[in-house]
Amino acid sequence: MPELQGLVTSRSDSEPQASDWTVGVVFAVVGTFLFALKSIFIKLAYLEGATVDEVLLLRMLLAAPFYLGMLIYLRRKSTQANHSSIRLSHVLKMMALGFMGYYLASYLDLAGLVYITAQLERLTLFTYPTMIAILAWLFLGEAITRMIIISLIFCYLGLWIMYGQEIIHTDLTSNDVTKGVLLVLGSALSYSIYVIFAKPMIQKFGSRFFTSIAMLGSTIFVIIHFCIQHRLEFFQISSKVWIYAILLAFVSTVIPSFMIAEAISRIGAARTSILGTAGPVFTIILAVFIIDEPFTIYHAVGILLVMVGVACISSKKLPAVK
Repeated sequence: MPELQGLVTSRSDSEPQASDWTVGVVFAVVGTFLFALKSIFIKLAYLEGATVDEVLLLRMLLAAPFYLGMLIYLRRKSTQANHSSIRLSHVLKMMALGFMGYYLASYLDLAGLVYITAQLERLTLFTYPTMIAILAWLFLGEAITRMIIISLIFCYLGLWIMYGQEIIHTDLTSNDVTKGVLLVLGSALSYSIYVIFAKPMIQKFGSRFFTSIAMLGSTIFVIIHFCIQHRLEFFQISSKVWIYAILLAFVSTVIPSFMIAEAISRIGAARTSILGTAGPVFTIILAVFIIDEPFTIYHAVGILLVMVGVACISSKKLPAVK
């Protein structure tokens, strides 16, 4: 997922010092690589018989204690004035945004991965800045510029090429691929709504506090969802699924979230975002070599078009989290 935006800090993008630059770049690259492993761990868990609900529940439950620890740390560190400024209504708004940005977006993403390859899933998610531009036009009065139109054409032409290759080079039917792409597009849309409306709360309370509340709130929604749909029987989950879930929670969620946050605090959001564009490339390489997904020259063309499209829209300052 596009996890970077929800974890950025409030420090400006001023010119970093040499030591901050080196450490920041390392954190950004490694964090991006660890995030890129997410789709691979999910696919491997599916191969072991895990369901969408099981993977989502285990990921959130295993990651939640770390965000709870961060929340406790921030509350102890904050002043009494900051404590009094946080009301129940604020917490409920953060939890509602967590529902959109982490629960719903994650569920749709995992559901889509059942039907399509990790390559197409990662590339589809990568187009979410185009959705932010459209939402900004609809709700914030932002203009639709020529660059945004060009970006939309490149992004969705690239996805169309990848869609065709998915049908040709896999055993998936067109109905499955269409369903998978629509689910992941729904995930990207849900996360884009989160990015648009989370900005004021993040600016007021800080990204780490906001993200901790949103993640813990989304964990509650995941638990409720699972209890309604299934019996909570952890012992029936295989050991391999547990291993992949642990890797997903720690290696591809908790650790890179703090690494990306630290990278942005050292080298700025813009530079970290540029380095983050390597994420789909990492995922595609891993998908080809680890889970043997197909890759042709047409895949390369589709990927290039999407990345160019995202680069075009990233040149415009969108109403994302600073």
